[in-house]
Amino acid sequence: MTADPRAALDRFLAALEAHFNAVAARRAEDDPAVDDAYDVLADAFDVYDEALAEVHGEALPFFLADDESDDDDDEDVDEDDFDDDDPFVEIEDADVDDTVDEDVDVDDEPSEARHEGSRG
Repeated sequence: MTADPRAALDRFLAALEAHFNAVAARRAEDDPAVDDAYDVLADAFDVYDEALAEVHGEALPFFLADDESDDDDDEDVDEDDFDDDDPFVEIEDADVDDTVDEDVDVDDEPSEARHEGSRG
């Protein structure tokens, strides 16, 4: 069944309003109303995104991140890599992309240097 993008947009906008109202009226850090509004908003976003893609072949310029992937990103940071006095972060060899751009010949001198050397 094809979803109606206009109806999905209306639901998404209503979910945004409801989420804002829940956040503005938050009673505690773990307010279940905010969590519920978040879930409804995420679902409405997905429905709108899918309807827009299905009917118009258009994608939104953003996406929802999985909650599980957010937790995994924090594990990649090694606090030992940071030095309070050093503004530069050391990069371990495993973090460096070893791919080489084959269009660049690192053995060639810049064109001006080649021409100056040949002048006599």
